[in-house]
Amino acid sequence: ISQCDFMYCVKITLKKMSSGAADLRQRKKQNCTESDKMAPEERNKENSKLGRSPKYMLIQRFAKLFFGCLAAVTSGMMYAVYLSTYHERKFWFSSRQELEREITFQGDSAIYYSFYKELLKAPSFERGVYELTHNNKTISLKTINAVQQMTLYPELIASVLYQASGSEEVIEPVYFYIGIVFGLQGIYVTALFVTSWVMSGTWLAGMLTVAWFIINRTDTTRIDYSIPSRENWALPYFACQVAALTGYLKKNLNCSAEKFCYLLVNASTYTFMMMWEYSHYLLFVQAVSLFLLDSFALAQTEKVHEVYRIYLFSVIVGYLLQFENSALLVSPLLSLVVALMLSKSLQTNMKKSTFVSRLLKIMYIYLVLTVAVTLNFLLKMFIPHKENEHLLKFIEVKLGLNTTKNFTMNWLLCQESLQAPSQDFFLRLTQSSLLPFYILVLIICLFSVTQVIFRRICGEPLRETVKLEDGRIGERPEIVYHVIHTILLGCLAMCLEGMKYLWTPYVCMLAAFGVCSPELWMTLFKWLRLKAVHPILLALILSMAVPTIIGFSLWKEFFPRIMTELTELQEFYDPDTVELMTWIKRQAPVAAVFAGSPQLMGVIKLCTGWMVSSLPLYNDDDLLKRNENIYQIYSKRSAEDIYKILTSYKANFLVIEDSICNEVGPVRGCRVKDLLDIANGHVVCEEGDNYAYSKYGRFCHEIKMNYSPYVNYFTRVYWNRSYFVYRINTVISFQS
Repeated sequence: ISQCDFMYCVKITLKKMSSGAADLRQRKKQNCTESDKMAPEERNKENSKLGRSPKYMLIQRFAKLFFGCLAAVTSGMMYAVYLSTYHERKFWFSSRQELEREITFQGDSAIYYSFYKELLKAPSFERGVYELTHNNKTISLKTINAVQQMTLYPELIASVLYQASGSEEVIEPVYFYIGIVFGLQGIYVTALFVTSWVMSGTWLAGMLTVAWFIINRTDTTRIDYSIPSRENWALPYFACQVAALTGYLKKNLNCSAEKFCYLLVNASTYTFMMMWEYSHYLLFVQAVSLFLLDSFALAQTEKVHEVYRIYLFSVIVGYLLQFENSALLVSPLLSLVVALMLSKSLQTNMKKSTFVSRLLKIMYIYLVLTVAVTLNFLLKMFIPHKENEHLLKFIEVKLGLNTTKNFTMNWLLCQESLQAPSQDFFLRLTQSSLLPFYILVLIICLFSVTQVIFRRICGEPLRETVKLEDGRIGERPEIVYHVIHTILLGCLAMCLEGMKYLWTPYVCMLAAFGVCSPELWMTLFKWLRLKAVHPILLALILSMAVPTIIGFSLWKEFFPRIMTELTELQEFYDPDTVELMTWIKRQAPVAAVFAGSPQLMGVIKLCTGWMVSSLPLYNDDDLLKRNENIYQIYSKRSAEDIYKILTSYKANFLVIEDSICNEVGPVRGCRVKDLLDIANGHVVCEEGDNYAYSKYGRFCHEIKMNYSPYVNYFTRVYWNRSYFVYRINTVISFQS
């Protein structure tokens, strides 16, 4: 070979190597998909084969997108109007005085709204924020950072919007506040609509999702019982994040859509982190779902790791904006994400279909879990934090790993939201046909995902595009993610009934997607090997016919009930509480401190502005101890003991609630007085029988008798059918 020929061969080889490297770099880019790179001429050829012009296809896509978005927005707006109308019918809100309106906020809801009122009364927004971060006018002998401890960012945003928009002369503060919450619920429903639409390809699935959500409103949202609760502010943003994540995980997504989904995931995750103190736990469940999705190589690794980076940045931003909240640093979310980022170097070798790579994949999962647990243990050891230790104790007792007589633990265990779901819950979901279709869809998706995982273990690669005739719905990463996510949330909901408000909305979404998806029906028909009828045609027919039949049956059975709710006037009136609040505002000194049950103290703080000795908050160990001590007014303790407890918190007035003192609960042993007797050792259990023993009578009963020594320490100053108010004497008189 001559030198010229040799040089020519080298040039050709280098050119091929450079072109091969360029192709490799091009394949590694995840931002643009194959559909984005397709030349217009090729797309025109493909459309011409189908007998459709590009202009016709463009108009068809635009019409589908326009009417789908219109249906989604309309659904959200109608749901918000429905909630507003129902709330008005239930509480007669427009015809009530301000005090009567505020009484409708119960428990922790009253506390959140009271701080919203304080922000509006402040001379300036900056001054209002300062008073909340250095608050010493709410709980006696305690200065708290209310913004950090109670996650008051929703109230900060609402107050800014109210004042900046000039709404003072247009709408009352309470209507503006609940209007924002109802608007967010509309966004919540719209996000679920869009998620189901993106997964199924038809907005008919979104309509069915909204219908199931509203019909099962008792199990999908707590908006009826607690409007200002943190989850009602936070979950709409999480639903938006899930919708954006669903689109982001899809294959064959064009550049602009992928960037939009990525930015929306960023914004909604940051906002969700700031709105709810327990948001990082829900994001942890989502991170576990993505981790399992990536471990089985069912999604693009780069996309999944981009979401991990969003988690990491959200935790850092949340830590800084929440006044260096150390609970975020010791959260399981941060430990898992850091472990995944540290193990990313191994992830590059996981995609190779060799025996060693499959062995390393098992070791990879073990490595991530080991590093995450170890890192979380080390962080808790070296970072001073105030993470709720009672939550860990509660989990131990809930799982049967420990027993306790502690009042707070037993009181939490008796709460309905922290018990296993009742049979009525499953019966309601079955009557609305939601649960049967969800189980059907889940089984089909699970079997399909299992098949895909088995193929991946055997070394078969995933297809770049999954066509309808393939019948492989388990190869779509967004579907696999939702299957794993709903299973994890479902396991939590089976343990704690309160978790149903996180699980049931996504049950509605997944079930609606399944019955409206031709791919799911095609997957089923592939297994059944239908030959009498063309499977693609039958799948398309069923994906339209089944949801239509479900929709008509739901309309016939449940629409009259919903209209009855809106037309039927309900009455909510509590004259005893109104009289109590009126007496406090007129007769009690401004500097007075009230003591009583935490739920009532929240209402007193909202309606009167007076200082209280406890609050219905369960994320602070000191407040939990206060609540337990003040609850002793319903125990069998002496007057002197109760007097010492109340004066230690500088309380001036004591409020006894007859409903707690004479409580006749459905479950004996879960009443407040029963739990106090167990904690104080005033109940002895022998051979299954309970025997009460104490040399003192029950304080809330004995104090009403007006005899010594109770009259020496306490003087009754007000009473009605429900409440008895006693002034705590500063000078004790030992009269007989």
